[in-house]
Amino acid sequence: MDTTKLERIAREIRLRDLQAVFEAGAGHIGGEMSVIDILTALYFRVLNVWPDQPKHSGRDRFVLSKGHTACALYVTLAKRGFIPEEEISTFLQPHSRLNGHPNCNKVPGVETNTGPLGHGLPVAVGMAKAAKLSGAGYRTYVVTGDGEMQEGSNWEAIMAAAQFKLDNLTLIIDHNRFQQGAALAETNDLAPLRPKLEAFGWEVTEIDGNSMGEIVPALEHRGLGPHCIVAHTNKGHGISFMQDRVEWHHKVPNREQYEIALAELSEAL
Repeated sequence: MDTTKLERIAREIRLRDLQAVFEAGAGHIGGEMSVIDILTALYFRVLNVWPDQPKHSGRDRFVLSKGHTACALYVTLAKRGFIPEEEISTFLQPHSRLNGHPNCNKVPGVETNTGPLGHGLPVAVGMAKAAKLSGAGYRTYVVTGDGEMQEGSNWEAIMAAAQFKLDNLTLIIDHNRFQQGAALAETNDLAPLRPKLEAFGWEVTEIDGNSMGEIVPALEHRGLGPHCIVAHTNKGHGISFMQDRVEWHHKVPNREQYEIALAELSEAL
């Protein structure tokens, strides 16, 4: 699929995500808007997956380590055919399988439960190592938040991936510069991320994480070891009043804000 079609799908996913969060009265909309372009490129261009066979042994593995942005993943999975699109309206409702964080025992296409930050990358390293041990050809991709990279478990996983020369592993860091309650620079500022990953033996690519023309070639890159993509994104991307505002990490638009956001995203279609 070419970048123009991918961009349109990303806009459609943003619109449905906005509606779902507004209707549910909860969600992590800022970080969802920042990561949707990456999710779109993965599921509609890069990943070898089969929605009618979500456990196919040859499938590529994807782990959304920043599990609080689950709604964006659910909308993407629905659009790709893993779950019915109408099920998105049940997000966070009683008895719904679309919980606030992804659950692999409930939702087809979810590879592992995430939510506690710092867990997804270690699990993804295990998946990539398992492929090496078994001679399987699948690749593993994992998305973390930049605030999440403050967790020490991630750096242990980074060391292990380099030691095992996991050239079948791609880490994408959603570098939107904000975490819950503060800017990254005000807490434990890890920027710049590139030299730190390179010091651990990883190949690193820096991109505009909201530009499909940069996302796709970075995801399709194949090297000799583990690859990290530092994706510079905007919190709340696509919605003017949310963009780069820390309060939109975990906030729900009121009716007036919802109508403004709806108009902005609809106009982009």
